[in-house]
Amino acid sequence: MEHHQPEHPAPGKAGTAEAVIPENHEVPAGPDEHPQDTDTRDADGEAGEQEPADQALLPGQCGDNLESPTPEASSSPPGPTLGTVPEVETMRACSTPQELPRSPRTRQPEPDFYCVKWIPWKGERTPIITQSTNGPCPLLAIMNILFLQWKVKLPPQKEVITSDELMAHLGNCLLSIRPHETSEGLQLNFQQNVDDAMTVLPKLATGLDVNVRFTGVSDFEYTPECSVFDLLGIPLYHGWLVDPQSPEAVRAVGKLSYNQLVEKIITCKHSSDTNLVTEGLIAEQFLETTAAQLTYHGLCELTTGAKEGELSVFFRNNHFSTMTKHKSHLYLLVTDQGFLQEEQVVWESLHNVDGDSCFCDSDFHLSHSLGKGPGAEAAATRRAGAYRLGAGPAASAGGVSAAAGSTASVDADAGPVTAG
Repeated sequence: MEHHQPEHPAPGKAGTAEAVIPENHEVPAGPDEHPQDTDTRDADGEAGEQEPADQALLPGQCGDNLESPTPEASSSPPGPTLGTVPEVETMRACSTPQELPRSPRTRQPEPDFYCVKWIPWKGERTPIITQSTNGPCPLLAIMNILFLQWKVKLPPQKEVITSDELMAHLGNCLLSIRPHETSEGLQLNFQQNVDDAMTVLPKLATGLDVNVRFTGVSDFEYTPECSVFDLLGIPLYHGWLVDPQSPEAVRAVGKLSYNQLVEKIITCKHSSDTNLVTEGLIAEQFLETTAAQLTYHGLCELTTGAKEGELSVFFRNNHFSTMTKHKSHLYLLVTDQGFLQEEQVVWESLHNVDGDSCFCDSDFHLSHSLGKGPGAEAAATRRAGAYRLGAGPAASAGGVSAAAGSTASVDADAGPVTAG
């Protein structure tokens, strides 16, 4: 042959270079190059691509991360983005000697702010705080009560508020409280409650551990977290009660808290006593059939126990809501950000356990002008899904835990009871 095939790098190395940096692997065709030379090089290249298959796939797995967003996408305000952390980790794992561009949103932390919605409330323009996810947040439930009671006020032009600002307002309210009793012992007890409340204050933005008892709508195991509600004079309710018309369930559940009932179920399941095994199964069935954390008996007791016009916090589905009673009917404050522009959507009726509710305006008149935009429709879907799915039982040393950001009944990302 007149022309000898030039030496090429090892097929494996050539394949890797082509997979990682395809723009630098260009071989210009010379004018005297023969077709058989091209065929020979192509065959070698194919063999090189097939041999290091694992190496060639790695850059392809993070190919989406190599593209920067368009200017239009970058100009939009940052928001909580699922998968942000895995995206950064993938980019690090797939990094090459050349520095890869990173999407701006991978550097942005989750925003810690809430949109303010202004509503007419008893003749005064009043702010309420909304949230972008249907996650549990006791801070918003408490602060919305303080806003509706006009104990905390915001500038009339305020449209966005941060978690730190809300914390500061709440802290000022707690520190401004004075004990009603003048005796030294009661004052020391009051000061201890204030200290406990200030200690657990940061937890309000992420979640509180509450341990319900199934005997009454106001029955919770006392924890330092409860001192915040006590000091502010805000009732804390739930509707997860055992029906007295089910004597077997009453005996199985008794006066136990949620944590104690879970421990009992585990113990009974491993017992050799058939009666205990049966009792454990009945208790477990109660938790499963009442996974929505609201029973009809609990709803009746809640309607009876709440006072007319009272503003309270209602715990259900690992979520804290602002609740009130108007003309013997219960209503929950609508804080989903999807309804931010819906002026006629302020309250949501609470009259059954299945989530079949009605939206009302600030005067509790039925709302007929519910928007059909994607935000309002998505918000309504989230709320309906939360009530239908509920949360199931799970053993938790911290009680029924609720934390802001991802309620288990909506996102199904967390455990059945512990929302993360």
